[in-house]
Amino acid sequence: MKILLADDHELVRDTMRAFLEQEPGLHVTVAPDFDTAAKIITSDGPFDLVILDYQMPGMHSLESLKKAKELNFNNPVAIISGSIPRSVAEEALAAGAAGFLPKSMAASSLVNAVRFMASGEQYAPVRYLTEKEEAPVNEVAAKLSPRELQVVRGLFKGQSNKEIARDLDLQEVTVKLHVKTLCRKLDARNRTQAAMIAKDAGLL
Repeated sequence: MKILLADDHELVRDTMRAFLEQEPGLHVTVAPDFDTAAKIITSDGPFDLVILDYQMPGMHSLESLKKAKELNFNNPVAIISGSIPRSVAEEALAAGAAGFLPKSMAASSLVNAVRFMASGEQYAPVRYLTEKEEAPVNEVAAKLSPRELQVVRGLFKGQSNKEIARDLDLQEVTVKLHVKTLCRKLDARNRTQAAMIAKDAGLL
């Protein structure tokens, strides 16, 4: 079985090739980028399976996936990556990728997945596609405490320290300290700018 593995990380390429070539009948050719992979497919293909790193040089999203499939006479072409979101993996599968392989998968699972895809089936780790994606972290929100978020909402409403203190059942001096801390954390010159920074960050 002829496999082409294209990845710009030498350690990844060598490790995966070593695992795969321990299996009888598997021969792995490697490439460091998409352009080299395309030339190898043209000169030495078709391959039973082509595995492309989604973020290597020369790789242009799903367009490169489609090009590789054409060059490989529509034989299976899979995507491997260590960091793409689940939505991108699903999009690649919908576009005809033979599968999606996380770089963190176990060696035994890798061999099984390669044989599965080379036989014409589509592969993706069930856990990867069923687990919930973590919501992106709001960097501005991460800087502020819950109380500071309450105070900055008051600033955005145009409230004075006294009005914010009354609404939050705090001492006015405490609100004044929160405002000072807010300005420092948000790198704002004054309370108005702090409120605008919070608004632009989607906190209000």
